[in-house]
Amino acid sequence: MLSTLMASAHDIEVKNADGVTIYYNYFNNGTELAVTYRGDTYSIYSNEYQGNVVIPEEVTYMNRTRKVTSIGSGAFYECSGLTSVTIPNSVTSIGNEAFRNCSGLTSVTIPNSVTSIGSSAFYGTAWYNNQPDGLVYAGLVAYKYKGTMPGNTSITIKEGTLGIGDYAFWYCSGLTSVTIPNSVTSIGNSAFYNCSKLTSVTIPNSVTSIGSSAFSVCSKLTSVTIPNSVTSIEYGAFEDCSSLTSVTIPNSVTSIGESAFSGCTSLYSIEIPNSVVSIGNGVFSGCSGLTFVTIPNSVTSIGGSAFSGCSALTSVYITDIAAWCNISFLGTLSKPLHLYINGKEIKDLNIPNTVTSIRDGAFKNCSKLTSVTIPNSVTSIGDDAFRKCSGLTSVTIPNSVTSIGINAFLYCKSLTSVTIPNSVTSIGSDAFSGCI
Repeated sequence: MLSTLMASAHDIEVKNADGVTIYYNYFNNGTELAVTYRGDTYSIYSNEYQGNVVIPEEVTYMNRTRKVTSIGSGAFYECSGLTSVTIPNSVTSIGNEAFRNCSGLTSVTIPNSVTSIGSSAFYGTAWYNNQPDGLVYAGLVAYKYKGTMPGNTSITIKEGTLGIGDYAFWYCSGLTSVTIPNSVTSIGNSAFYNCSKLTSVTIPNSVTSIGSSAFSVCSKLTSVTIPNSVTSIEYGAFEDCSSLTSVTIPNSVTSIGESAFSGCTSLYSIEIPNSVVSIGNGVFSGCSGLTFVTIPNSVTSIGGSAFSGCSALTSVYITDIAAWCNISFLGTLSKPLHLYINGKEIKDLNIPNTVTSIRDGAFKNCSKLTSVTIPNSVTSIGDDAFRKCSGLTSVTIPNSVTSIGINAFLYCKSLTSVTIPNSVTSIGSDAFSGCI
């Protein structure tokens, strides 16, 4: 039975078998449905859901049937008249604050299909308030540690658990160790944020996703092995883990998110596997103990300030100079840098003719570099590209190049000869400043 489609933020509204109107949004290219609130925001209508609500597994609208796979963020927010809700087996996720402040909600049926639950999803509900202190489970998800955790607490998450919810152990300063069973597939955002006494954690191979800031500010955590089931390391996942000395990244990982290891001041070295294609902004910023890093030729982009504040970084190991030319290190390196290709330090640089541009800061601070051959394939030389290459004596720029960036050869104090062709139409400020 269909109701009239309204001009509002929710896409459709359909009555369930009990005659209760439920509001939905399309997602996943319109192939699935998420339960939502009525109108543009959750606060326009109050108590649009009351009494007992049974969410159907699928909904037919305009002669098309779609699965209901998600409870959206704030979907039932502050529906104080809601007393019970039954979630179908088709649903896999419950969004942030989905049932927050549903003060009358005493009964929740959560199926085994749900693997992720957002922050404060059940905060302020009678169901949550009635739970005893300790780790509260919502279905097969370790939802939230309730109450004050005693010092020197070890947690063993029960077998069969599928997910660890967002903020599940947030600021649990008494947590010293946690055992995660092989059934867990996801660790939520900020799940262990600021667990300042957490010293050890074993992430099983069943885990496929580790949320943003999942272990951020776990200042006693010393080593982490990321299983080969994980494909991406999210934003700030291990940010400010100041005792972290060892990280093992598997070949399954293709991207390392922004600030993922920022502030890991005890991290001495890092080997990035050749599966990784992108490294986010500030990913190792403030890693003041980092002295050498291995970057494979698979990496095609490195975000801004990726190594900012890495005051000890002196050596970078790479496998392909062509890939390196496409990496931007603008404003990140302060010390003289030793570059190695397959273990051999670069002094005489022959850039291959597959390279079309030399990115910002690509060879900044390579003090051992004495000569450079730039091929005719290169059309631009980026900002700070050869800045502080203090051993560089001469450079010939081919007639394919049209622009030379700001500070491109700044403080190349040994540079005595430069050939610039007629093809160059722009030279950035201070491009050759300090070439005494």
